[in-house]
Amino acid sequence: MTLLLEGDGQLAALLGPALGGDVVIVEAVAQLYRRLNDDLNVDLVVVGPDVDLTVALAFAAGQRVARPVLGVILLRRRVNTSVLTQSLRSGVREVVSIDDLAAVREACSRSRDVSRSLRGVVLEGKAHEGGMVVTVFSAKGGCGKTTMSTNLAATAATGGTRRVCLLDLDLAFGDVAIALQLFPARTIADAVGLNSQLDESIVRSIVTPHSPNLDTIVAPVEPGTAESIPASVVSDLLRVLRSMYDLVVIDTPPAFTDHVLAAFDNSDLYVLMATLDVPAVKNLKLTLETLTLLGYPRDKWRIALNRADSKVGLSPADVEKTLKAQIAVQIPSSRDVSASVNRGVPLVLDDPNHPVSVAIRDFAKVEFPVHAELASALRKDRRGFSMLRRGGTDSDAR
Repeated sequence: MTLLLEGDGQLAALLGPALGGDVVIVEAVAQLYRRLNDDLNVDLVVVGPDVDLTVALAFAAGQRVARPVLGVILLRRRVNTSVLTQSLRSGVREVVSIDDLAAVREACSRSRDVSRSLRGVVLEGKAHEGGMVVTVFSAKGGCGKTTMSTNLAATAATGGTRRVCLLDLDLAFGDVAIALQLFPARTIADAVGLNSQLDESIVRSIVTPHSPNLDTIVAPVEPGTAESIPASVVSDLLRVLRSMYDLVVIDTPPAFTDHVLAAFDNSDLYVLMATLDVPAVKNLKLTLETLTLLGYPRDKWRIALNRADSKVGLSPADVEKTLKAQIAVQIPSSRDVSASVNRGVPLVLDDPNHPVSVAIRDFAKVEFPVHAELASALRKDRRGFSMLRRGGTDSDAR
């Protein structure tokens, strides 16, 4: 599918047929981002001549990193060396004059060919990698790690297109089982001593099903068991889980334990949680510095700000300024989160239209879309995807 960004309806109607293929006209940049977020089959964006050049180049630069399969073609009334140079540096594939509609059609055709080739490369790489692994972490308790983990896993499993496993690595105080009202026959502790022989049949024996397409591996229930679980079990377990599931979500304790570091080593994405209070932001800043020192790549970081609309004298903009990093998802406050935990039902399943559910679902839609072959192409910061949804009241749900 091709999206044409052009606010002049008459001009858009004239240009549309010249682009070839299935063309949808969008009038504003915000509408363009929504369409891209909702439809991963879009392989080309044509930016009309009346769109401000700065806006067009910012969009192209963001998509070059966030969605490299997507082609961007810029239409101008006048094409000069300066426009060409700036455009190519920003990731625009071609700049074409609107006076030559045949050249516009040919540029669109070439861009679609490039996108098809890139999509093939992503498919091949994804087949080699196996399923995606996401670790949810915060160095401070009470930031919402377990709520985020359970809801991310539940929303990813909804619809029956993916197999998802939720792994509880908070080995001493894990809450996944109680948050989902599970009564496990076995836990991760049952893999101890078998990690060198771990295969799909052994892993299935320690899995606790939650719902269609969502399984869990829960933390030990007996005190002191955590000390007997070596970190090597985590690496071996994740190796097998990648081959069994499309997505593995890991809940963690608020500390850089050996088990957590093993999870980071084997993860494609780190969801780093914080709230609007100084201790949480300070701990997140230290977390980012620690990840940098340990050599974990920045392009795997996603900062999630929980209870982001709390009126506490600190704003999301203050957090971004302090961290010198972009917030990927802002989750609003609501007592309904605690109520859903008490019922043992993830809020995304209990109330899919709740502002908290919408924020988490939108984040999941971008980071691990249904089209699994495009997941690796969408693992960069998104420019323009603001996830904040307002509503509800404050809560300190974990």
